[in-house]
Amino acid sequence: MIIEIFILICNYADMDKIDQKLVGALRQNARASVSDLAVELGLSRATIRARMDRLMTEGKILGFTVVLKGDTADMPVRGITMIEIEGKGNERIISRLRGFPEVQAIHSTNGRWDLIVEFGTDTLADLDKVLRQVRLIDGINASETNLYLATHRSNRAAGLTKTESGSIL
Repeated sequence: MIIEIFILICNYADMDKIDQKLVGALRQNARASVSDLAVELGLSRATIRARMDRLMTEGKILGFTVVLKGDTADMPVRGITMIEIEGKGNERIISRLRGFPEVQAIHSTNGRWDLIVEFGTDTLADLDKVLRQVRLIDGINASETNLYLATHRSNRAAGLTKTESGSIL
């Protein structure tokens, strides 16, 4: 069931080149052994281990997450909906949005929109149904939806490849 483990990081710009290369290698395969990382980066195993420990201690590596096979499935219809909330209903509306299986992420933001919701559906008809339900939530004043046409870079399932039989490597 577990396909890959990915690394979440912060303050990437504050890292030196070696740490950046180490994090880049971990983003491709967070399950890579210290020995494999040492060979790939041309460093000793002790150096790799010490740097990984330091990055975690300093809070630059925030954690690891599991990507399940279902997470890598291409949802043909993906995009974002920006939502303007009337009054102080943020938490209540976020709770309602969490109940939609099509919602992949919810972000609070500044500017004209209060929330940005990432979604994925199988068809445009499914998207239409979800958007109609979202717009009926009390306290949503306005919304705007944009569809993703193509994804050029994503860390969500970086490095995963499907075999001819459909299994993930």
